[in-house]
Amino acid sequence: MKLDSPKLIVEISDKNYIFIVVNSEDEKFKMVHKNEVIRSENKSIIDNFEYEKETVKKNIYSIEQKLGLTFKEVIIIVDNLNCSIINISGFKRLSGSQLTRENITYILNSLKFIINESEKKKEIIHIFNSKYILDKKKVTNLPIGLFGDFYSQELSCFLINKNFLKNLKSIFSQCNLKVNKVISKSFVEGANLINNKNLEHFVKIKLNKDDAQLIFFENSSLKFFQDFNFGTNTIISDISKVTGIEKKIVEKILEENDLNNKASKDQFIDRNYFKNKNFRKISKRLFIDIANARISEIAEIIFLKNINMNFLEYKIPIFLNISDELQRKNFLKNYELNFSDKKKFNIEISENYENEFFFASLINLVQYGWKREAVPIIQEKKSFIARFFNLFFD
Repeated sequence: MKLDSPKLIVEISDKNYIFIVVNSEDEKFKMVHKNEVIRSENKSIIDNFEYEKETVKKNIYSIEQKLGLTFKEVIIIVDNLNCSIINISGFKRLSGSQLTRENITYILNSLKFIINESEKKKEIIHIFNSKYILDKKKVTNLPIGLFGDFYSQELSCFLINKNFLKNLKSIFSQCNLKVNKVISKSFVEGANLINNKNLEHFVKIKLNKDDAQLIFFENSSLKFFQDFNFGTNTIISDISKVTGIEKKIVEKILEENDLNNKASKDQFIDRNYFKNKNFRKISKRLFIDIANARISEIAEIIFLKNINMNFLEYKIPIFLNISDELQRKNFLKNYELNFSDKKKFNIEISENYENEFFFASLINLVQYGWKREAVPIIQEKKSFIARFFNLFFD
């Protein structure tokens, strides 16, 4: 297979590695290879370094043999992996003078120093300029060159475990691959929405079978995310428990029926699903009611009664991604109604991320950066005492 501009991408989460090759054709990005590999049960790269290294090495070699390529670098997407976000503000007294690049450098380095000192076991991989305020007025862009008395700037910093990152880079180094970029999956998905929807503020909720995630973007900056250790499979479990039907049969019923269809609400589950068992007259409406009760609870925990989201206004767009096709097919209306708080929020169902637009956003982020991502600034080497006085008495 002849590829014009192949890119090797490795997505890593607590559960697995996903190896992806993307190729650029006529300025469009197309996925030409994908395979998913389960990680070790321990989940720790440190405790299972050799296993993880051999897993990565074996799969990359297999891809290169299959495609007739030799990769020199890799883009790593991290699916949170106990990552965290810190929102922090810094300021500069201008006293009527002009805001300069040196002032911005001072603020960024000061805030980075504070985070590095307080989070010694973590490393910053993204810094977002989330808010600029000059003389108590919010400004859209970095106000370098403007005059004022007091300037403050808010940063959102995305951090990952330092030792995990070092060991991850070591694995790829031993596979003769340079790590081009380590990037958050939540960031890429948000940037993809911003690029395609022309938005700056929104919430995205991802519902997978076994887990869920909420992410919040403000001023095109990733401000908050939260992971949940439950997913849409809880709905299947509830239906199974209440009706006494095995989970596999419940899934088969959902696969072969469309409960979103109004005509099905007064119908009953076909007796053919009860082979070798006593037939029981079970309404399809019961399936819907059970699902709706659990979906309502999920919506409250993740979003509606989440204290981290109390500040949100109803006008902010909410994007809901449901990865399970059976859930979308049968309970989509229930999801929309519950997560919209009975249509108070504007809910839009988003598609799964693996499309040409997602990969275009990813490659552009790697190559050109992001409009709200702060450019790394070299910290001058100073003594601890000098840094202390610079922070608090400049």
